[in-house]
Amino acid sequence: MKIQTAEFVTSIGIDSPLPSYNQPQVALIGRSNVGKSTLINTLARRTIARAGGKPGTTRLLNVYDIKLAQNRGRLILIDLPGYGYARGGSSSSRIFDRLTERYFHQCPKKSLDQSKKVGPVGAILLVDARHPGLENDCAAATWIGQLNLPMVIAATKIDRLTRSSRNMALQAHMAALGRPVLPVSSKNGDGLPAFWSALLELTSTKQT
Repeated sequence: MKIQTAEFVTSIGIDSPLPSYNQPQVALIGRSNVGKSTLINTLARRTIARAGGKPGTTRLLNVYDIKLAQNRGRLILIDLPGYGYARGGSSSSRIFDRLTERYFHQCPKKSLDQSKKVGPVGAILLVDARHPGLENDCAAATWIGQLNLPMVIAATKIDRLTRSSRNMALQAHMAALGRPVLPVSSKNGDGLPAFWSALLELTSTKQT
């Protein structure tokens, strides 16, 4: 996928105004160490997200604007705070819950042309390919499903598994989550074309 521009827009705290754009917003959800920032940088083809940054970064909602080349559209990625943040303890969990609930339950507003709602159009749940069936991943999948939003589940770090064990891991993820799971690697690009297709399908954009 060719990118024209990709940039970090802003970070949003608990009491800050939520992002409002006429472009489709897709939320990225996952554990704090699942590789969300690395995947964003891979999609953008440059570093716009801080991977492994300060602990406070995990507790913010980060907004990224990606414009595709050849007038193929534009999308807004909303990187939600990572759950399961070990050193953050219960306070970090509360922040994740409050920000996430507030973002997904915001009152939708109409865009300027009155044809699209401003707000999330879908969610991507990222899970670690090496650890199928984690309790908080299963809980996140259930919760997103209850929002009645289109959802894609992708297993990151698939390159860290041997070729022979990848299919077994994906099958275990699918059994635990009850949905198809796409394999993806930010390191070597495995699975990126299928991931891009799923991402653009969430935004109802007809690019491949």
